[in-house]
Amino acid sequence: MLKKYSNYLEAIVELIYLCLNLKINEQMKKLATLLIIGVVAFMYSCGPSAKELEEKRIADSIRVADSLAMVQAEQQRIADSISKVQEEKRKADSIAHQDSIAKKLIKPAKKMKEAKKEMKKGKK
Repeated sequence: MLKKYSNYLEAIVELIYLCLNLKINEQMKKLATLLIIGVVAFMYSCGPSAKELEEKRIADSIRVADSLAMVQAEQQRIADSISKVQEEKRKADSIAHQDSIAKKLIKPAKKMKEAKKEMKKGKK
């Protein structure tokens, strides 16, 4: 009988069950049932106050804002990581290109003036 209930509704249901199963006269059963229904209605009407609701709303909005900030920070970290990898790849490609020129595997890029002169010679 002295179980710990997770909420008031379970306790009230248990009381109703006990009252209806007791061997008492019909008037007492009606009175006990009416009393329990009154207690349930009273407890239900005593919901959280406006101040408690406002505090809960503020706490929820803070929680949502914190979650959004964490997501944005993670996105920024990913973007920074991608740009760092791209920069390292660009440097590695540049070094590999210079090595290829040094080993004479490819010709160095022509400068614009030289390329224009060759184009003019080719047209004539």
